[in-house]
Amino acid sequence: MSNKQLDEFQKFNMNLLELQQQQALKRYILRSDERERMARELKSKNPLEVDTPERVALRKSIINPRDGLAIERIIGREDLFPISYLEAGLKAATSVCRIEIRDRIGRVLGYGTGFLVSPSLLLTNNHVLENYDTAQSSVAQFNYEIDLDLNERPMKSFRLTPERFFITDQKLDFTLVAIEEVSDDGTKVSNFGFLPLISQTGKALVGEYVSIIQHPSGAHKAVAIRENQILDVFDNYIHYTTDTMPGSSGSPVFNDEWIVISLHHAGVPDPKNPAEFIANEGIRISSILQFVTEQCSNLNDAQKLLINFIEQGCEVPEYTNEEMVVEDLSASWYEGSTGYDARFLGDEHELPLPTFMSDLEDDIAQLQDGSNVLNYTNFSIVMSKSRRLAYYTVVNIDGNQLIDIERNDNWYFDSRIKIEYQCGPELYKNNPLDRGHLVRRRDPNWGESAEKANKDTFHFTNCAPQHSNLNQKSWLDLENYILHNAKNSNLKVTVFTGPVFKVDDITYRGIQIPAEFWKIAVIVKEDGSLSATAYLQTQKNLTEDLEFAYGEYKTYQVPISKIEVMTGLDFGAIRDHDPINQLESSIGRVIKKSGDIKFE
Repeated sequence: MSNKQLDEFQKFNMNLLELQQQQALKRYILRSDERERMARELKSKNPLEVDTPERVALRKSIINPRDGLAIERIIGREDLFPISYLEAGLKAATSVCRIEIRDRIGRVLGYGTGFLVSPSLLLTNNHVLENYDTAQSSVAQFNYEIDLDLNERPMKSFRLTPERFFITDQKLDFTLVAIEEVSDDGTKVSNFGFLPLISQTGKALVGEYVSIIQHPSGAHKAVAIRENQILDVFDNYIHYTTDTMPGSSGSPVFNDEWIVISLHHAGVPDPKNPAEFIANEGIRISSILQFVTEQCSNLNDAQKLLINFIEQGCEVPEYTNEEMVVEDLSASWYEGSTGYDARFLGDEHELPLPTFMSDLEDDIAQLQDGSNVLNYTNFSIVMSKSRRLAYYTVVNIDGNQLIDIERNDNWYFDSRIKIEYQCGPELYKNNPLDRGHLVRRRDPNWGESAEKANKDTFHFTNCAPQHSNLNQKSWLDLENYILHNAKNSNLKVTVFTGPVFKVDDITYRGIQIPAEFWKIAVIVKEDGSLSATAYLQTQKNLTEDLEFAYGEYKTYQVPISKIEVMTGLDFGAIRDHDPINQLESSIGRVIKKSGDIKFE
């Protein structure tokens, strides 16, 4: 961008802001007589008597009953707060950031304020991030503050990711955009929490006082606290007297419960002196959420999943996830668990565990004893630290000894590795994600230890998030079919399974959700030789780089070498027994029925 283009950008941005200020002034003047009447009434009454009964009722409904002085504060007779009020304000401030508006070559064009409204989404003004390209070039800077010793805190910068989610509207002057989950220095954006949005109206009444957390003129974080009175409430806007400066655009405006009531966006200029302001204007959160709701039909399911945290932001299905029971197992439970047997198919068919590409080795979660393989009953798992999911699982299945065991829905963390390397119940609550077993529950349930094997499969290490719409039958009961075809070696099968980790997997509640899963099944054929077949279950078209969207899953039989490229795993000599390893097509074979599987 040349200097001339930079000047044009700044002029356009200034013209847009001036337009919004003039529109705010029109709204202010239009209601002047009504506002003066309400001001006179407030002198003799209080906000609970001046505002509408419906809004008063809603306002009372969100007051914490433990705050006995809340009503006294609203009617203006009391300014006492519990000391926790300050703590709550500090917590709310954590989610507020400075937005550094940049062009494509990284030059700084200006500053604004924004705040997290979910673990993945940030809210600010349209005139701060007016389009996709500006959002893609700009950064959100958290912790840009001065500490108690008047020193700068370490600032943390995160890129915005509009390719994942981007909604904007010039009239309501807001932009809702996705943010990267982990910064370049490894900091998680989830460390900064988020400010939940409430769609119901009546979160603050005319005459109440509000606070605003902001980055005035792009400076360190500041707060204008409580000496700021709501002057008027419009259909989509709120007017209030709050100290703000350029750079405060996109700041959250709070009521006394630190609930966000509006998005600050413009000052109301004094018609007698345009350099001065007689009020400020914010966009009501209820109006923004209504707009987002109306856009839901244009969003794919992955994007709807991203806004699942925003209350009533989208009409999503009612999920009937039962309350998950999480229990602990003692260290003695794992004693004697030998896990996967590499010679299960015969001494002449030893199948060692896959090895990793060198750049993945540091990401393998280590056990307390320094090893990296979690051994359970008849199966083993190797975990990824960064993804908190299994790199792969491998199970020995003995079809002649399978035992039906009653399902147990208690789940367990594995105490042998750090809990931060495991996805727990918080990922699966109140959403359409199923806890998908990687090693199927019934597969290791054979022999004298079948009961223990069944329980072992309910470890979070053996769990992967799968959308409830995933058609489990699209795997065509592969193990069952392959087991049926394992005519030699006493119906024995070895099955490797895992997710495909991609950098563009969507992030939800701090976890990247795999869009694809793979499986490799190894059997002994009638002639005594091995057959190793690989499968990929995906909802993506393998020939195109399509944006992830939950939809119809397809199953492909693919060369093992393709799984190796996609996962960074090396299966060694196993690939030599793949009947389609020389297949030139990168897509593989679409599997619609069991007869489509090629064993020879």
